[in-house]
Amino acid sequence: MTMTANQASVVDAGEFTVRRTITIAAPIEKVWAAITEAEHIARWFGQTAVLDEVAVGARGVFSFEGYGAFPVLIEELDPPRMIAYRWSNDDARGTQSAEVDPDHSTVFRFTLEALDGGTQLTVVETGFDTTSDPAFNMESHRQGWDSELDELAAYVEGGS
Repeated sequence: MTMTANQASVVDAGEFTVRRTITIAAPIEKVWAAITEAEHIARWFGQTAVLDEVAVGARGVFSFEGYGAFPVLIEELDPPRMIAYRWSNDDARGTQSAEVDPDHSTVFRFTLEALDGGTQLTVVETGFDTTSDPAFNMESHRQGWDSELDELAAYVEGGS
């Protein structure tokens, strides 16, 4: 297995965003499946993932050991180039709701670009200004995207 070297996530405190771009040594279709199909999402992002379908307006839940279950809503979709999930995930508050709260939630958008020998994936999470402690949440999610996207690359590049 060949792991690619990728830069860490970056916080933009002025824009209330976290961004990370990585290169994955796998075709775009394989990366797309890993970020949109629940059975694949659960292999690299948290412990469980449920999505009722892959369509704008579809709902689901992503669960993380030690953090709980977080409702998600697919807000945008352009297969196989972009998907945006909204989730009510406020690490500073340490609580979740049963439904996505559109007024107190963040959106993470994956964009994919096919490259020779792989895929460039960028995640941008926005909306931290609606959370209880934007600085805390941005740093927590920055760390999270570093580890989770490294797990994604390892999962997809590992042939699973």
